[in-house]
Amino acid sequence: MNDESTKEDILINVTPSEVRAALLENGVLQEVFVERAARRGLISNIYKGRVSRVLPGMQAAFIDIGLARTAFLHASDIAKTENRDVSEDDLPSIRELVREGDELLVQVVKDPLGNKGARLTTFITLPARHLVLLPKSDTVGVSARIEDETERERLRGLVEGLLEEHGIGCGAIVRTVAEGADKDVLEADLKYLLRLWEVVQARCSKKAVKTMIHEDLSLPLRTLRDLVTSDVEQILVDSKSDYEEMREFAATFLPDVEARLELYKRRRPIFDLHGIEDEIVKALEPNIPLKSGGYVIFDQTEAMTTIDVNTGGYVGHRNLEETIYRTNLEAAVAIARQLRLRNLGGIIIIDFIDMEEPEHRENVLKLLEESMARDHARHQLTPVSPLGLVEMTRKRTRESLQHILCEDCPSCEGRGFVMTAETVCFEVFREIIRQARQFDFDEALVLAHQDVVDLLLDEQADGLADLEEHTGKSIRLQAEALYLQDQFDVVLM
Repeated sequence: MNDESTKEDILINVTPSEVRAALLENGVLQEVFVERAARRGLISNIYKGRVSRVLPGMQAAFIDIGLARTAFLHASDIAKTENRDVSEDDLPSIRELVREGDELLVQVVKDPLGNKGARLTTFITLPARHLVLLPKSDTVGVSARIEDETERERLRGLVEGLLEEHGIGCGAIVRTVAEGADKDVLEADLKYLLRLWEVVQARCSKKAVKTMIHEDLSLPLRTLRDLVTSDVEQILVDSKSDYEEMREFAATFLPDVEARLELYKRRRPIFDLHGIEDEIVKALEPNIPLKSGGYVIFDQTEAMTTIDVNTGGYVGHRNLEETIYRTNLEAAVAIARQLRLRNLGGIIIIDFIDMEEPEHRENVLKLLEESMARDHARHQLTPVSPLGLVEMTRKRTRESLQHILCEDCPSCEGRGFVMTAETVCFEVFREIIRQARQFDFDEALVLAHQDVVDLLLDEQADGLADLEEHTGKSIRLQAEALYLQDQFDVVLM
């Protein structure tokens, strides 16, 4: 993928209760971020917590940070271990690291997901535009996306020199946007982060346990700090107050970004540009059509996400292998985009259509990797298996788009299916027989969905008559408009 040809735009839509940010590449929506006033994300927030329970068998502890659910802290995420890459077998016992009742300064690395509490770490990180301060470390790292080795060493040397010059016993990570930055820019970031760390420490000493010590920036400001690269041509925001706040923030910390900020004043809603609203709706659908006529199916579950590729109406022009290959290539690009747009994380299994040629399998995997090169989430892919499967992981830190915008269907309770009207008819028959054996009554009134009642009066009319004869009871039907298709009641009269 040629990054030089990629031009990005960021659109920010603000309403009193919700803020949304959209990242577009060459006019195509790639990522959506949603922040609601009533349920702001917790990632990067710092809390003063108390150890409520230690679990030696899990090498973890539950930490009370004042939220509805206790948060989770694994032994590998405790700064006293010094090396976060140490193997599970070499980790000291969790009981050697923390005890019940201990007070800890912790930071959220994963939002609460489903029934799970937030994931924590004691490796505090404080991000700025070009640097991330590591107060509990003394190492200096450089973003892997900066590929030029000479530039990597230059940046590492500059930061190490600044840390030594200021007598700072901390570490730092050089972010991707720092590529080409001079010493003055890096030093300004470092001074800001050191002041911030001093504030955090002062608050921690004064605040009560189970309280928040530091809250990360709001979505509009985080967008400026984390998403704006040299590829971003303009940042449009449709709220004057947020625009002014962003401009002030940029003038103070990101002077090179301020000129790209623009207040959106047109009457047309900002998310109608480039069809963003329509793309969000499509991202909630399980099926994604491909231009060739094929399609991709996304099935998101608690355990994993499975993705299935089908040729659909695409018949190709040469032979079956060529048709399959072309469909898989198109699907690889679509899948990479949808993973970002839907923010799917955890274990992901992609079922490409089986390909006979090893070269074809390699090319499809290569295109998938290239298409995901600009993904902000850390991910790992395995080679295509003989069955055409690709196993991959994508770091899940916040809820998926579906979990933010949707809830389980009340009709099927999230299963994705309901019993057929015919199945419900037979359930009704069995229930009437069960009641007739236990109770004495003259008439049974069946309350059910209109489709079930219609089926009982039509295709199942003979069965209903046989049941009346078998039980010796009269059966009356009544349609209930508010009943779901698989919901019914038998009232004894």
